[in-house]
Amino acid sequence: METKKEKRYKRHKRIRSRVIGTKECPRVSVFRSNSHIYVQLIDDDSGKTLVSANDVEIKKDKLNKTDKANQVGLLIAEKASGKKIEKVVFDRGGYNYHGRVKAVAEGARKGGLKF
Repeated sequence: METKKEKRYKRHKRIRSRVIGTKECPRVSVFRSNSHIYVQLIDDDSGKTLVSANDVEIKKDKLNKTDKANQVGLLIAEKASGKKIEKVVFDRGGYNYHGRVKAVAEGARKGGLKF
Protein backbone atom coordinates (compact mmCIF):
# COMPACT_ATOMS: atom_id res chain seq x y z
CA MET A 1 0.00 0.00 0.00
CA GLU A 2 1.37 3.39 -1.01
CA THR A 3 1.50 6.25 1.44
CA LYS A 4 0.07 9.69 0.67
CA LYS A 5 3.56 11.00 0.02
CA GLU A 6 4.37 8.22 -2.47
CA LYS A 7 1.12 8.85 -4.33
CA ARG A 8 1.91 12.55 -4.55
CA TYR A 9 5.40 11.82 -5.89
CA LYS A 10 3.89 9.56 -8.53
CA ARG A 11 1.42 12.26 -9.62
CA HIS A 12 4.20 14.86 -9.58
CA LYS A 13 6.42 12.75 -11.86
CA ARG A 14 3.53 12.27 -14.29
CA ILE A 15 2.85 16.02 -14.37
CA ARG A 16 6.57 16.87 -14.75
CA SER A 17 6.84 14.66 -17.83
CA ARG A 18 4.47 17.07 -19.60
CA VAL A 19 5.13 20.46 -17.97
CA ILE A 20 8.44 22.01 -19.04
CA GLY A 21 9.57 25.56 -18.33
CA THR A 22 11.87 27.66 -20.50
CA LYS A 23 13.54 31.01 -19.94
CA GLU A 24 10.74 32.82 -21.83
CA CYS A 25 7.96 30.75 -20.23
CA PRO A 26 9.21 29.35 -16.87
CA ARG A 27 7.49 26.74 -14.73
CA VAL A 28 5.72 27.88 -11.55
CA SER A 29 6.48 25.15 -9.03
CA VAL A 30 4.40 24.98 -5.83
CA PHE A 31 5.46 23.15 -2.65
CA ARG A 32 3.04 23.02 0.23
CA SER A 33 4.03 21.92 3.72
CA ASN A 34 1.74 21.74 6.73
CA SER A 35 2.61 25.25 7.84
CA HIS A 36 4.14 27.07 4.84
CA ILE A 37 3.89 27.40 1.07
CA TYR A 38 6.80 27.93 -1.31
CA VAL A 39 6.67 29.00 -4.98
CA GLN A 40 9.47 29.12 -7.56
CA LEU A 41 9.81 30.14 -11.19
CA ILE A 42 12.14 27.59 -12.77
CA ASP A 43 13.93 27.48 -16.14
CA ASP A 44 14.18 23.73 -16.82
CA ASP A 45 16.52 24.18 -19.82
CA SER A 46 19.34 25.49 -17.60
CA GLY A 47 18.05 24.02 -14.33
CA LYS A 48 18.00 27.41 -12.58
CA THR A 49 15.50 29.04 -10.26
CA LEU A 50 14.70 32.49 -11.63
CA VAL A 51 12.48 33.81 -8.82
CA SER A 52 11.22 32.39 -5.53
CA ALA A 53 8.74 33.45 -2.87
CA ASN A 54 7.22 31.98 0.28
CA ASP A 55 4.79 32.92 3.00
CA VAL A 56 7.58 33.69 5.47
CA GLU A 57 8.20 36.87 3.45
CA ILE A 58 4.61 38.02 4.11
CA LYS A 59 4.65 40.30 7.15
CA LYS A 60 0.95 40.04 8.03
CA ASP A 61 0.46 37.58 10.89
CA LYS A 62 -3.33 37.62 11.18
CA LEU A 63 -3.97 35.93 7.79
CA ASN A 64 -5.01 32.30 7.46
CA LYS A 65 -3.00 29.90 5.28
CA THR A 66 -5.16 30.36 2.17
CA ASP A 67 -4.92 34.14 2.34
CA LYS A 68 -1.15 33.90 2.80
CA ALA A 69 -0.98 31.62 -0.26
CA ASN A 70 -2.89 34.24 -2.26
CA GLN A 71 -0.39 36.89 -1.09
CA VAL A 72 2.51 34.61 -2.14
CA GLY A 73 0.95 34.39 -5.62
CA LEU A 74 0.82 38.18 -5.81
CA LEU A 75 4.42 38.39 -4.55
CA ILE A 76 5.74 35.92 -7.13
CA ALA A 77 3.94 37.83 -9.89
CA GLU A 78 5.48 41.09 -8.68
CA LYS A 79 8.98 39.57 -8.61
CA ALA A 80 8.44 38.01 -12.06
CA SER A 81 7.38 41.32 -13.57
CA GLY A 82 10.65 42.77 -12.25
CA LYS A 83 12.47 40.15 -14.36
CA LYS A 84 10.22 40.86 -17.39
CA ILE A 85 8.40 37.50 -17.15
CA GLU A 86 4.72 37.53 -18.12
CA LYS A 87 3.85 34.03 -19.37
CA VAL A 88 4.38 30.87 -17.27
CA VAL A 89 3.27 27.24 -17.02
CA PHE A 90 1.78 26.04 -13.72
CA ASP A 91 3.11 22.95 -11.93
CA ARG A 92 0.86 22.07 -9.01
CA GLY A 93 3.43 19.62 -7.65
CA GLY A 94 1.12 16.63 -7.46
CA TYR A 95 -1.28 18.43 -5.14
CA ASN A 96 -4.95 18.83 -5.96
CA TYR A 97 -5.86 22.16 -7.57
CA HIS A 98 -7.78 23.18 -4.49
CA GLY A 99 -7.32 25.34 -1.41
CA ARG A 100 -3.86 26.85 -1.01
CA VAL A 101 -2.55 25.68 -4.40
CA LYS A 102 -5.54 27.27 -6.13
CA ALA A 103 -5.07 30.45 -4.05
CA VAL A 104 -1.45 30.74 -5.26
CA ALA A 105 -2.58 30.39 -8.89
CA GLU A 106 -5.35 32.97 -8.47
CA GLY A 107 -2.98 35.40 -6.75
CA ALA A 108 -0.41 35.02 -9.53
CA ARG A 109 -3.07 35.61 -12.18
CA LYS A 110 -4.30 38.64 -10.26
CA GLY A 111 -0.72 39.92 -10.13
CA GLY A 112 -0.40 39.76 -13.92
CA LEU A 113 1.05 36.34 -14.77
CA LYS A 114 -0.59 34.50 -17.67
CA PHE A 115 -0.94 30.70 -17.71
